[in-house]
Amino acid sequence: MTERKRQDETREDLPIGKQELRHARKKLEEYRRGKQVLEKRVTENDRWWRMRHWEVTGAGQEGDPRPRSAWLFNSLSNKHADAMDQFPNPVVLPREESDRETADQLSRILPVLLERTGFEDVYSDAWWHKLKNGTAVYGVFWDPGAGNGGGEAVVKEIDLLRIFWEPGIRDIQQSEQIFTVEMWNPGALYDRYPQARGEVHRDGLPLSRYVREESFSDQNRIPVIDWYYKKTVDTGDGGQKTVLHYCKFAGETVLFSSENSGLPCWYEHGQYPFVFDRLFLMEESPAGFGYIDVMKSAQLSIDKLNQILLRQALQYSKKRFFIRAGSTVNEEEFADWDRDFVHVAGTLGEENLRQIEVSPLDNVVYTMLMQKIDELKETSGNRDFSQGSTAGGVTSGAAITALQEAGSKLSRDMIRASYRSFTRIGYLLIELVRQFYTEPRWFRILGEDGNERFLPFDNRGLKIAGRDPMWEMRRREPVFDIRVVSRKASAYAVETQNQQARELYAAGFFAPENCEQALCALSMMDFEGKELVEKRLNAFLLQKRQRESGQALLQAVAAAARNERSGPVDSN
Repeated sequence: MTERKRQDETREDLPIGKQELRHARKKLEEYRRGKQVLEKRVTENDRWWRMRHWEVTGAGQEGDPRPRSAWLFNSLSNKHADAMDQFPNPVVLPREESDRETADQLSRILPVLLERTGFEDVYSDAWWHKLKNGTAVYGVFWDPGAGNGGGEAVVKEIDLLRIFWEPGIRDIQQSEQIFTVEMWNPGALYDRYPQARGEVHRDGLPLSRYVREESFSDQNRIPVIDWYYKKTVDTGDGGQKTVLHYCKFAGETVLFSSENSGLPCWYEHGQYPFVFDRLFLMEESPAGFGYIDVMKSAQLSIDKLNQILLRQALQYSKKRFFIRAGSTVNEEEFADWDRDFVHVAGTLGEENLRQIEVSPLDNVVYTMLMQKIDELKETSGNRDFSQGSTAGGVTSGAAITALQEAGSKLSRDMIRASYRSFTRIGYLLIELVRQFYTEPRWFRILGEDGNERFLPFDNRGLKIAGRDPMWEMRRREPVFDIRVVSRKASAYAVETQNQQARELYAAGFFAPENCEQALCALSMMDFEGKELVEKRLNAFLLQKRQRESGQALLQAVAAAARNERSGPVDSN
């Protein structure tokens, strides 16, 4: 941005000025107050995740042990591993035959685009937040500085404590406005936006914070606010549409504004660039609650019962004695275990020294501990079979596989919900490509033959189609559907797929003479990679029919030749 543009954006006659920023700050404060209960739960859950929950619940009596068993941590780790084993991969499908080529290209470039921008790390971090707090927030933005300065669509993970929306809504797109807040170092802010120098200072915006282990303070940092809002504008043909605008400001200084820059909108898709992926539903909120909220009661009971057992063990391991005042035993020597001899003046009897007897705990404490551990496993769906271990004498591989499959239904349900959120991310990515890919970009992909090749792509196939005059009158833009498939990473999933391929081969599915029967059988089956198998079988079937047609033609030609050599039949 040039210096002249920066000066222009601070003029008072522009759409976004100090008065509009004051109104936006009031809205931000209203939204912040509306989610204080949520933010308190999120910060407490972070302590539970880090096994620092004794700071929240209290340690009991002074000097009591503070056991921190990791049952809750283990459950969340296993669910995160399940999610990463089923990493999503987008497949773009056309809604019309004329858009098939563009859909195929998008199916190839979107995974490459996500890989370039480090989406796997984003997806991993988002899943931790989803499991801990019940909500993962993705931001789908256009970064003009990415892609070696050419710009690129990126997906980022948004901290739930740093995004604010209208209280009482369920869909984030229904919010009147949305704010995100980022704390900037003053030097970096003034270098990037010189118009903020001398006008912006630490304005005391109260923000919730996690418990930090580093010595660090936000007191000298400046909150920079990203403000997203929608407006309804006329389309010029008698209709109306909703457009999205964006403003970045600090204090009462506009750092950037799409309206002040004269842009008709910020993103042409007109949607807030945020996707909420929630775990368990909460009414009248786009956020949800997570597994820590469900499991922390059982985890607390486990740790308190462990505390009782440890206290008892300490009492057993440390011998204590009653000693009468004026006793003949030398107390100093008696307390020193390094001394071989303890002096006694006079007669040593029970009346002078007696050991304090510690009564053993009833087995009900240990039984209750095991019941609470089982309760946590049951409520989290993290049974032994889901972790690969067995119990109860189960030794059959097929039986173990069946139990693992049945025990993973909760994980499959969670992952499917995340796939739905990933679908919305895919739609936003396509819209950003439609808006900003004005020049060809090159993508390295794998062809069907397994060799690398480079695919150029721009937004020409995503713009208004002009092939048919009637469609041109209706101003049709290509529309696509997105289907999410799993990029399976676990060895078990890969082996299962390999075993299925071997079974199809053994059944004769790939024999050219069985193509028609195999295609009939596949039409009733559903598995990953089915479309590729059908494509190959159709190619085999086409080759078979071409060979049969060629053979029939050769036979007809040979028969005609024979008839010609034999000549006409003599009637005499």
